[in-house]
Amino acid sequence: MTERQRYLEITVPVPGDPMLHAARLARHGPHEQYVVYERAGEWCYAAGAEAELTLFPDRVDLRTGTEHVSTPCGDEPLRQVHLTLDKLPFDGWRAYGWASFELSYTLAGRPEQQAAGPAEDLLMHLVVPAVEVRVRSGEALIRCTDPAMADKIRRLLADPDAEPVPAPALRVDIVGSGREPYQAAVSAAVSAIRGGELHKVILSRTVDVDQEIDLIDTYVTGRRANNPARSFLLRLGGIEAAGFSPETVVEVGADGAVSTQPLAGTRALTGDATQDERLRLELLADPKEVYEHAISVQVAWNEMTAVCAPGSARVEELMGVKQRGSVQHLASRVTGRLAERTEGPWPALAAVFPAVTASGVPKTAAYEVIRRHESEPRGLYSGAVLMVGSAGDLDAALVLRTVYRRGGRTWLRAGAGIVGESRPEREFEETCEKLRSVSRHLVPADGASDAPSGTT
Repeated sequence: MTERQRYLEITVPVPGDPMLHAARLARHGPHEQYVVYERAGEWCYAAGAEAELTLFPDRVDLRTGTEHVSTPCGDEPLRQVHLTLDKLPFDGWRAYGWASFELSYTLAGRPEQQAAGPAEDLLMHLVVPAVEVRVRSGEALIRCTDPAMADKIRRLLADPDAEPVPAPALRVDIVGSGREPYQAAVSAAVSAIRGGELHKVILSRTVDVDQEIDLIDTYVTGRRANNPARSFLLRLGGIEAAGFSPETVVEVGADGAVSTQPLAGTRALTGDATQDERLRLELLADPKEVYEHAISVQVAWNEMTAVCAPGSARVEELMGVKQRGSVQHLASRVTGRLAERTEGPWPALAAVFPAVTASGVPKTAAYEVIRRHESEPRGLYSGAVLMVGSAGDLDAALVLRTVYRRGGRTWLRAGAGIVGESRPEREFEETCEKLRSVSRHLVPADGASDAPSGTT
């Protein structure tokens, strides 16, 4: 592992929609595992693995070629991730992958809360791809170590697939599924909050999708109907997902600039301009929603000031309204500049993960309530899909508004922020509003039949 490897880089003109090129690479590309990640008008496709890093509660594993090195992660797992990646024998590498919500327990020094079982023990999965393609309008940058692979990718880019023909979405009953247990959990959480145990917690529920879906066409169709902060499509580490993230967990530039974007407080988007404006004004004036948002921003501020240079942290875009698919949210942004760069961007991720808008206030107390009232581990839900570069940059999308597939099971998941003034009926309704960002756009696989009835 002493000889440095360099990526071959080729820029080629490409016609058509960058998203469709990324979808074609996912469907027809030469590797079984891949990550597609959209950011700021660029779709990145990363496939295969020159190196593969997996993080567990007690260790970091790295595979490069035939070599496998396992290192204890100690009390600072993301520091060990940084040290491991820093030894990679590649110039200009980028890694793509995901982190599960349960990483939060290890970061908080509570590995005993980790769910038992090898699938749930995997906290992070990153690959330095064998081939990386960054597609923007009109051109694509192909990066790989094998010239023959570059030719294959160039041929795939030359003839993108047509837009999927709109088809009736699968019917998924999101309203009749799990209402009573979810509302009971909300009531119990409200009691815990009023009893002083915590200030806020996000409780989620799952909705199974019984029919087979085409995940790639679902991604394309769903992306057309959503306006996310980030989007992603992946098949990595035994899990597949297509998602339309409403916010980022953290963004770190190569220059050390860092920001996080908390969204909390929700109303539906109906498609009727007059009704949506009424709901927007209602959202801005609702004391419960404003309080829920304000305490989330306070936590984000505290976390950022802990890792930023003195005086550099500031709150920007305070309590605006962002439209995200089937809902609109109160939105703010906290920015700053990292005080220390010797460990790359990882201190920023360690400081803010998991997103306060998907966990609670304070976070450690929220973990207890989440585990008490949610019947299964979260896994990728409310974790992050991320890309990180050798220059010290990192971009992490919060995993919400997503369809998941693993081990023959396909499901949706959504939550709502619970505070002392929450009403169980309204919080259940909010989960339905969020689920519709995805449930209305599930494309059936060839030959799959629609459900007999249901509410999408």
